[in-house]
Amino acid sequence: MDVCASEALPEGGDGVRFEWPDPADGGRPSAAFVVRYDGCARAFLNRCAHLRAELDWLPGRFFDDSGLYLICATHGALYEADSGRCVAGPCSGGRLAPLRCVERDGRVRVAVGRPVDR
Repeated sequence: MDVCASEALPEGGDGVRFEWPDPADGGRPSAAFVVRYDGCARAFLNRCAHLRAELDWLPGRFFDDSGLYLICATHGALYEADSGRCVAGPCSGGRLAPLRCVERDGRVRVAVGRPVDR
């Protein structure tokens, strides 16, 4: 599914929220997001591994101040932006659910289907 223009994702900056048809929930839309980290677009379900709350405190604000880690606005859990692995906070060792993401022809696209195996 087409999510956004590649240029809409600055390195370590704001991300883009979108609704992803979740096969685990009968195809109902689930909140998801895409950000750019280390030159690549990275997509995840927008659910903290601890309480399943959405991460962003303002729409699109997923990174901490350093632009290196994704942060949960509810309780400050930090996630590696490349893998989604929680490195600090109450969900340490948990992970965000990654989605298959590709960039082609200046567009970011996310595969519809099961999330990538963790």
